[in-house]
Amino acid sequence: MSSFEDGPRQANRWTDAHAGSPVLVVEDERELAEEIRLELQASGHQVQLSETVDDGLRAARSGAAVLVIDRMLHGEDGLSIIETLRGEGNATPALVISALSSVDERINGLKAGGDDYLVKPFDIRELTARVEALLRRGGDARQTRLQVGALEMDLVERTVQRDGKLIDLLPREFALLEYFMRRPDRIVTRAMLLEDVWNFKFMAQTNVVDVQVGNLRRKLDPSGGRRFIVNIRAVGFKLNADT
Repeated sequence: MSSFEDGPRQANRWTDAHAGSPVLVVEDERELAEEIRLELQASGHQVQLSETVDDGLRAARSGAAVLVIDRMLHGEDGLSIIETLRGEGNATPALVISALSSVDERINGLKAGGDDYLVKPFDIRELTARVEALLRRGGDARQTRLQVGALEMDLVERTVQRDGKLIDLLPREFALLEYFMRRPDRIVTRAMLLEDVWNFKFMAQTNVVDVQVGNLRRKLDPSGGRRFIVNIRAVGFKLNADT
């Protein structure tokens, strides 16, 4: 059964038609689903609720700006929704939520096509922040391929090629490069990367951005040059469009 049938829970329709970006929440724990709905609506989003894999897949195909999908739905794995959508060329950003907290499970969620993974229990405000980070990726979220110069990214197959040759990237490196490729020739600050790629909501004293950018550079250009990602002194980084 999709959504809720009692009180304000309207089946298979957006619960706040005048609000902003539509978010589909596929969660069979009704109390949690309702809490998520109320928080997202308070932030100005339209929200649709579904409880099963089948209903969630149908709702996702009908259109949403972001998906929030629980791993376990009445004994079925919610990742099957994302895998099916990606196989159909649908690249709608998806946040996976789950009580499965191991590194392997999080990697499975990302490999299935998920864009982010949030472990239960979580602060509902963090979920909203992550949803909004996915929304900030821009209007090209449904693209299945990105190309900037010699770099080509397949968002369905989760592959990257440089000059036609495959590059093996870890999930975080893939997300980092995707962020750059959606903003070619635009300056990207460390604060932007911490917030949108790492989901940090405060200025942490960390060199994680520089370390990961360095790792990504070495994979994009093993020669040691900086053909693709360049430093912008005292500001951040930029992906060159003419490479």
